Amino acid sequence: MQVFVILPAAGLGTRMAGPQPKQFLELDGVPILVHSLRAFAAVPRVTAIYVAVRKAETERTQAQIAEHGFAERVHVVEGGDNRQESVAHALAALAAGEDDIVLVHDAVRPLIDAATIERTIDAVAEHGAAIVGMPAVDTIKQVERTAHGALVTSTIPREFVVLAQTPQGFRYGLLQSAFAEATADGFVGTDEASVVERAGHAVAVVHGSAVNLKITQPGDLELAEFYLRQRQRH
Repeated sequence: MQVFVILPAAGLGTRMAGPQPKQFLELDGVPILVHSLRAFAAVPRVTAIYVAVRKAETERTQAQIAEHGFAERVHVVEGGDNRQESVAHALAALAAGEDDIVLVHDAVRPLIDAATIERTIDAVAEHGAAIVGMPAVDTIKQVERTAHGALVTSTIPREFVVLAQTPQGFRYGLLQSAFAEATADGFVGTDEASVVERAGHAVAVVHGSAVNLKITQPGDLELAEFYLRQRQRH
């Protein structure tokens, strides 16, 4: 059984309000994307990693991959206009069998740990589909958007809510089929699990961690630096 990893990294990261996409910003002197690559390259069960980037970023990405010694296991593909298209392009490049495993991970979650990756692979092997998720801590309110703001319509019990993280993993055949259905119907999901759920397949949840944060705003970078320093001390 082969395990492939896809990192969609074609986003512009507009919420960071910086001059370059957030996946190329530095965390402890190293690009965020490289931290994410390191995490998966450190897992022996991972066969190969595919990074989907904008065409204009291909040369820079390939240079960083070579600089940090990932050239043999990491491949660069051209991304699409949205996450789903980028993942689809990478899927098309895989030499995978129906039962092989594909993990999709946010390129800007640089602090994912090997143990969580391993647990996700095991869960996919057992269930066919699995995501990393965190139980909700805050009270969850469903709202209706109005011209004057949001109005609460109900309270959702926290035990029924999971905050989705990545990696999200699937058997290759299942993910490819679900993506083909979504493309045919013009459906664009918010993540890979939503596409697979739509195809009628159950998705298991692997317990995640607050450290596995997604860097989307400037304050997130500072928090990631803190977590990284804590990890390095141990």
